[in-house]
Amino acid sequence: MTENQDTCLLLFVKYPEKGKVKLRLSADLNEDIVQELYRCFVQDTLTTVKKIDSQLFICFLPVDAQKKFMKWLGSTLLFLPQNGTDLGERMKNSFSDVFTKGFRRAVLIGSDSPDLPKKYIEQAFTTLQTSDTVVGPTVDGGYYLIGFHTNSFTPSVFENIPWGNQMVCQETVRKIEQAHRSVGLLPMWSDVDTITDLKHLVRRAKNTSFKSSQTMTYLHKHHIQLEDDCETKTSR
Repeated sequence: MTENQDTCLLLFVKYPEKGKVKLRLSADLNEDIVQELYRCFVQDTLTTVKKIDSQLFICFLPVDAQKKFMKWLGSTLLFLPQNGTDLGERMKNSFSDVFTKGFRRAVLIGSDSPDLPKKYIEQAFTTLQTSDTVVGPTVDGGYYLIGFHTNSFTPSVFENIPWGNQMVCQETVRKIEQAHRSVGLLPMWSDVDTITDLKHLVRRAKNTSFKSSQTMTYLHKHHIQLEDDCETKTSR
């Protein structure tokens, strides 16, 4: 597939160090398991985004870990460090970086929704043909995706946001509208931050192609049980 040189996709990824990723999952699962699950989340997300007709950038953190990322994910990918003191500043700077490179439409996603449908990301790029911005809301009040057209990029939407709060998406959309920009909303989806989220993911995957994903394969291989009526157990 030929990459669309006008559009780019920013994938935000942290290096999977034990005790530094998916901390809320660690309340119910062993840190080694959480670390490996996060690796699976990233690999499954990559499998999806590589099929999209857009230039892909891996936006990595920490900023001095590019060699580790290249060894993990492959040296043929394009890497962009996440520069900034908080999530909002890192996202704002990443958009600024790619618009400076000449891209006209850019969409940013994280690695917390490993089963995010490819069609939602494609819909985001389509939405940016007629809207200034696009946002994909999550069930918990955040968002799994945000995108801008270069002519309507509004850095202020990343400032003074209560990250981790259930008002993140609502406040972001309010800031977009306050800047007199149009916003297109995508269908709602779920991040996987807690054990409850992971249980929902497993249920969703039963009748989809995601049941053969790295995430699901890992859960089955290590006999990680996520049924609601029993305690979480592992064979490790």
